Amino acid sequence: MDRLKILVVDDESRMRKLVRDFLVKSGYDVLEAGDGEEALEVFYKQKDIALIVLDVMMPKLDGREVCREIRSVSKVPIIMLTARADEQDELQGFQLGVDEYIAKPFSPKILVARIEAILRRTNRTETDNILSCGGILLDKTAHQVSINGTSVELSYKEFELLAYFMENKGIALSREKILNHVWNYDYFGDARTIDTHVKKLRSKMGEKGELIKTIWGMGYKLEADES
Repeated sequence: MDRLKILVVDDESRMRKLVRDFLVKSGYDVLEAGDGEEALEVFYKQKDIALIVLDVMMPKLDGREVCREIRSVSKVPIIMLTARADEQDELQGFQLGVDEYIAKPFSPKILVARIEAILRRTNRTETDNILSCGGILLDKTAHQVSINGTSVELSYKEFELLAYFMENKGIALSREKILNHVWNYDYFGDARTIDTHVKKLRSKMGEKGELIKTIWGMGYKLEADES
């Protein structure tokens, strides 16, 4: 299988090198751009970019303008990097079609984990439709779940919730993020909806339900138990 191409766009060469080194170590090919105009040139020249890591504040064209241009012609996943942890700023990014928002400074390992999660979710890896973790096997195509070889019946939302946890195993997920991805961005429900579904999901998973850890005051995390 060919290595997937990631386009890293940032006007700071040090930041590009940091991200590139971690991505190359993880098995990706990395393309780089130092400003918005160069990013669009690379994007239109390379037809098989799997994901774009895009800084917001850049010369010539900023990240939002680049995102708006790319979204007019492509659904390629975009992770936006920002020095501002501002809710309105983040909301504007999601409205433009950004898949993930990460505030600087960030852990390169977490960035790589988010990239891998998004690529699985957007069908850009070989095993994206079969998820496995700690004896849990989830087949997205057949919409089936088994635990230690025994089939488990889940409701549609329970299935989607478990799939999202497994795609992001080891990553702490806020209730708001879970609502946005499982119930979609246009859902303005109470976050307690998640708690109710997690409780039911844990119950149906038996002892494996313990892998879904509560992050108090924040949300949940599925432990990456590979045993």
